[in-house]
Amino acid sequence: MNILVDAFQEYRPLLFSIAYRMTGSASQAEDIVQDAYLRYQQTDRTAIHSTKSFLTTIVVNLCLNYLKSARVQREEYVGIWLPEPVLTSALLEEAPETKVERQESISLAFLVLLESLTPPERAVFLLHEVFDYSFHEIAEIIEKSPENCRQLFHRAKKHVGEKRHRVSATPESHRQLLNSFIAACQSGDMAALKELLADDVTAWADGGGKVHASLLPVTGRETIAKLFITLMRKLPTDHQLSIEEVNGAPAIITRSAGQLHSILSLELSGDRIVGLRSVLNPDKLAFMQRQWNQQPPSSSS
Repeated sequence: MNILVDAFQEYRPLLFSIAYRMTGSASQAEDIVQDAYLRYQQTDRTAIHSTKSFLTTIVVNLCLNYLKSARVQREEYVGIWLPEPVLTSALLEEAPETKVERQESISLAFLVLLESLTPPERAVFLLHEVFDYSFHEIAEIIEKSPENCRQLFHRAKKHVGEKRHRVSATPESHRQLLNSFIAACQSGDMAALKELLADDVTAWADGGGKVHASLLPVTGRETIAKLFITLMRKLPTDHQLSIEEVNGAPAIITRSAGQLHSILSLELSGDRIVGLRSVLNPDKLAFMQRQWNQQPPSSSS
């Protein structure tokens, strides 16, 4: 049994990484990985030629099945749907040396972009672009021809490339911009806040119908600056702000009474903010709350 567990644990970070990017939900990714383990446990290991390929195939196909039902659920979702955020420092990810090259693929902005792909396109794109699987390997996983997988990949890459913002800011400059954003909001300095925003800036908020949030995207520097200054003033009196690494980049975390109140992730293009994504739905914050309780980050603001 220990050999079985050790073999599975070796690939668990990879499996979670794939499942989270496929589903946009850390809690769902955990369930899928656990399901994969149970199926692995019940399979005759003598029939398995490659444990990695076997487990990846199970996880990818479980994700594809999940996405079929998730599409209906998301069509009925109240307001704007955003992925479930995670504290990167506590995330069950792969080895540190893979972190930099895969950092962008875990950002909220990138995960939202993946939502515009069909499930097969998403699977092929992630497996090839992010996890370096060959088209032949992917073909065996999703039971399509290598040529079909190649076509799916090029279609997905073209679609993603047309909408992707390239982040040029270093983590240090990103954090500095966040501090400037917080200072401008707290002081009510409209001019300073507008200076941080790009002309085509957009803000999205996910309250899930459980917390008050705009049901539609908000656009325009003036409107967004006024919105966030107002929101800052309306925070609970005992609120605490900190900057932590969320989904691979610094983000603003708001806590109140020991609980996560919201996370705000900024998407940058050059030295300007082009996107602001706020997750307020308590269900979406539950996984991150568990991470926080188990491994509290060293807060800074």
